[in-house]
Amino acid sequence: MTEAAEGQFRAGSLAHRVPDLGALELLLAVARLGSLGGAARELGITQPAASSRIRSMERQLGVALVDRSPRGSRLTDAGALVTDWARRVVEAAEAFDVGAQALRDRRDSRLRVAASMTIAEYLLPGWLLALRAQRPDTAVSLLAGNSAAVAERLLADEADLGFVEGLSVPTGLDSVVIAHDSLIVVTAPGHVWSRRRRALEASELAATPLILREKGSGTRQVLDAALGGLARPLIELSSTTAVKAAAVSGAGPAVLSELAVGEELSMRRLVRIPLADVSLARDLRAVWPMGHRPVGPARDLLSLTRG
Repeated sequence: MTEAAEGQFRAGSLAHRVPDLGALELLLAVARLGSLGGAARELGITQPAASSRIRSMERQLGVALVDRSPRGSRLTDAGALVTDWARRVVEAAEAFDVGAQALRDRRDSRLRVAASMTIAEYLLPGWLLALRAQRPDTAVSLLAGNSAAVAERLLADEADLGFVEGLSVPTGLDSVVIAHDSLIVVTAPGHVWSRRRRALEASELAATPLILREKGSGTRQVLDAALGGLARPLIELSSTTAVKAAAVSGAGPAVLSELAVGEELSMRRLVRIPLADVSLARDLRAVWPMGHRPVGPARDLLSLTRG
């Protein structure tokens, strides 16, 4: 090797100057077994591939490492010295691997989920049961709140994966649509709207005091945007279940997720009121901090929601 070539060799990055772990493991196997063919079999590669890898390593280091003969393969003096160094590098890599696995095990031992109320109450239980079948050793905690609170949890690193129901993706988060939903107008059977013969106009709904979720909820955001504003709430409650219970009791009309009222509609505890001229469809989204794609249990849960 010329002086100029040696200078260029030394100036390269460490990754270009040091053989990869696979080559070092092969050299250690040759030293232990005294046979290039035996080393190849142990590592699950062909003998030509092993020979090629040794030659490539010799070119990279600029020294001969293995003498090959019909009786087997033996290390040169330089090869014996490189093997001692290789052993320390491989042992350090094994320690690195053990530590990395410990980090993955710690990550996989828990999953923190934040979800808006409708998703938390009506969709997540089934997903979490399926996740438990896949990952029985993962402890899952669920923080339920409105869509704004979900975003706050994720951005404060208090949750690994979130679910929201609003119109848009909160700032600082990436997302994917996992389901679709519609909001519907419901009342108790005795309410005057349950006897009407024509669909409810959006302007009438907007002008009527309703049983509503709190500000910051996805349901409230969608409804407010679709109607261009709402009358002062009749009652303001912090969960879908509470809004539904108030509507069933006859307290007044409410706008709820279609997911939440299937049983009440089928048993006539609530009546659906047709809406004439506005759509209340919405997307349900999984969200996570921007640039940090879910991994481990969070990735598995995300896959289940899309299945």
